[in-house]
Amino acid sequence: MNIGVFLLIKSFAGVEEQLKIAKGMGFMCADISNTNAGGSMLGTAGFDPTVSLDDNPFDIKRLFDKYGFKISTVCAHGNLLDPSKPSRYGTSEIMKAIKMAAAIGVKDIITTENEPHTDWGLKLTFEQRTFVIAEKLYEPVKMAGDYGVRILLENHGPVTDTSEGLKKVFDLLDNAPSLGLNLDTGNTWLGGSDPVELAKTFKDKIHHIHWKDLGEDWLPRRTKQFGAGFSPIAVGDGIIDIKGICDVLKDAGIENSTLEIVGEPEIFKKSVKFLEACGI
Repeated sequence: MNIGVFLLIKSFAGVEEQLKIAKGMGFMCADISNTNAGGSMLGTAGFDPTVSLDDNPFDIKRLFDKYGFKISTVCAHGNLLDPSKPSRYGTSEIMKAIKMAAAIGVKDIITTENEPHTDWGLKLTFEQRTFVIAEKLYEPVKMAGDYGVRILLENHGPVTDTSEGLKKVFDLLDNAPSLGLNLDTGNTWLGGSDPVELAKTFKDKIHHIHWKDLGEDWLPRRTKQFGAGFSPIAVGDGIIDIKGICDVLKDAGIENSTLEIVGEPEIFKKSVKFLEACGI
């Protein structure tokens, strides 16, 4: 399994600078970690590692090729529990990400529901939330199948952090082959689930992994926060059973994975060493 890196290593740095830093740390695989529709002021100025979904996909691939990097996924994290509107990242952007990925030979597009922020989204029942997510993903999942790529749901919200929620969404979308799971080892635990059990339950649907470990200082936030973003400690230094996850998934045929950590290069190197020792 390739162990890649999320391209948010340095603050206020564009994609190319992030790639240079990642290459210097020994990585050769990375996500298109941040995407936007239209133009981004900070992205254009080189202060944000974002890629426009309206750019020429082959220009993006050439940039990654310049530094010898494989693109593992295109990230298209939506806000699927609040009402749709043109300025809210959702179905339209996910469909653009599908076309971008398919054009340059990237197999997987990662999305999630995130937490609701509007009064409307906050009052939805659990059943309503699963329905809303599935409705917003129906056309993207169908399109992904037509383009020969996959949408991977990431554990990053009140539905996807649970086994019950994932099963309901998969069932509503007829367990389409073009819909899978990106297991986030930290987010699943933070949301209150057991990531080892989730790995066992959805082993055949997991096609990518976001690796992060969390320390005891996160315990008060467990079941109260959905999504940690990044971890400041090395994988293996926290309280999550990363080895147990590796034991379940190391023979699952997963091609790529990504470290979601921040800090000095030694933390990244230590994380890679730990995962390799676990058979990844």
